[in-house]
Amino acid sequence: MADRDIATLGIYRPDMLKDRLKDWLVASLELRKMSQAELARRLTEALSRSIPRSAVNKMVLGSREISGQEMLAIADILDVPSPLPGPANDEPELTRTKEGLTAIANAGIVEAGAFRAAPDFTDIEEDPTFDLPDPKFPWARQVSFTVAGDSMNKLQPRPILPGDKVICVDFGDLNGRVPLRDGMTVVVERTRDGGHLREWSIKQLELYEDRMEFHPRSSNPKHKPIIVPVDYQADDGETFQILALVRRISNEIPL
Repeated sequence: MADRDIATLGIYRPDMLKDRLKDWLVASLELRKMSQAELARRLTEALSRSIPRSAVNKMVLGSREISGQEMLAIADILDVPSPLPGPANDEPELTRTKEGLTAIANAGIVEAGAFRAAPDFTDIEEDPTFDLPDPKFPWARQVSFTVAGDSMNKLQPRPILPGDKVICVDFGDLNGRVPLRDGMTVVVERTRDGGHLREWSIKQLELYEDRMEFHPRSSNPKHKPIIVPVDYQADDGETFQILALVRRISNEIPL
């Protein structure tokens, strides 16, 4: 998979790009004479989630990954080009077939009910499926996940069942043009240990002044919401971010 395609989920492989992103961030901060504290403040405003100064410091030191969404926001704040070639610099360059279809990357399994360890990018299926661009967000790349677990089996108006495939748009590609709102169904990622452990889950979003809540919609009472305060500090090494916005659900009828 080429470097430019690794951005499908809005995050980048640390073994391939961490040094490049770190060097770019250090040079860009120096060029614009901006402090880490000021960048943290402006990132928090741009992304509508807390980015503490300590997180920016870890980015500068290379001990924390920079997500695709964060990279685009930093490039905009510092008025510098992103360090990655191709679609990450602007809107994605969607490759279309002669029928107007675009590739949908198959990312693997996402848990409905609990966090499941995200696969390494080398484990992502090589062969994409093809479909029309999303009608509401035609510039955004699409990605699909296969659902495991029962925590969304009461979602309205259509439940998400084990084995369903959810077709999503890359949240980073929306680049702030689509505000978060109550009722969105999203794939959320939790990272631990400075980004070395990544886990995915699918939930429905509820927004409050002081927090974001990611809720199951299930007949199974064991499933609980994930609550992330607006002023959440990630100094313990645990972070949350929205990877993808669920747009439709598909499944195949067994023969």
